[in-house]
Amino acid sequence: MNNEDKIKQAFRDRDWNEIKTHDSWVIFKVMAEMVEGFEKLAKIGPCVSIFGSARTKPGTEYYQMAEDIAAKLVRHGYGVITGGGPGIMEAGNKGARSENGKSVGLNIELPHEQGNNIYIDPDKLITFDYFFVRKVMFVKYSQGFVVMPGGFGTLDELFEAITLIQTNKIGRFPIVLVGEAFWSGLIDWVKGTMLKFGNISNTDLDLISIVETPTDAVRVIDEFYSKYLLSPNF
Repeated sequence: MNNEDKIKQAFRDRDWNEIKTHDSWVIFKVMAEMVEGFEKLAKIGPCVSIFGSARTKPGTEYYQMAEDIAAKLVRHGYGVITGGGPGIMEAGNKGARSENGKSVGLNIELPHEQGNNIYIDPDKLITFDYFFVRKVMFVKYSQGFVVMPGGFGTLDELFEAITLIQTNKIGRFPIVLVGEAFWSGLIDWVKGTMLKFGNISNTDLDLISIVETPTDAVRVIDEFYSKYLLSPNF
């Protein structure tokens, strides 16, 4: 269905039987995705999600940094969760695999860009139709979030995590942004506009750390849990 057809479909009147049949089927599909996610991830142990662009090419700076971060996370006792696709996601799974750590891929069916990468553990690959179910799995089974440069999808995942922490729907897990050159403009706008207009508070800014190196990214997560006397084996 092309974009024009989708717009027309949204305005089309449907009778009750059509609504009931279609929406009931959607409910069962959502339930099936939830059940599969819960079954595969319930005993996965401490993991950190790595977000970032599917368009980042192997051999580039941020691809290598994501790979290094994932490898260090595994050496520090964490598993790695990514969106399962190419780019930064591939780098994260590749780094986890290189250290024989848990390498999880939460893939999404898309018309372009997204096919699962080869570095995901076969028993830890899940493919979703619905973004919102996929995001539930990210936040439910992650003990931290590392956010590499990316596009709208990466920002969606970042602000989802921030919002859930800010509203106390999930714990105050560490959120690490990697690459000051990429993120500084956004953070300046958050401080200069959102904060200035009173839409957030100063303490909300404490939810985010910006780092430049893989070592610093992992250090932020380790230091956060050391305050609670927790190790990755909690």
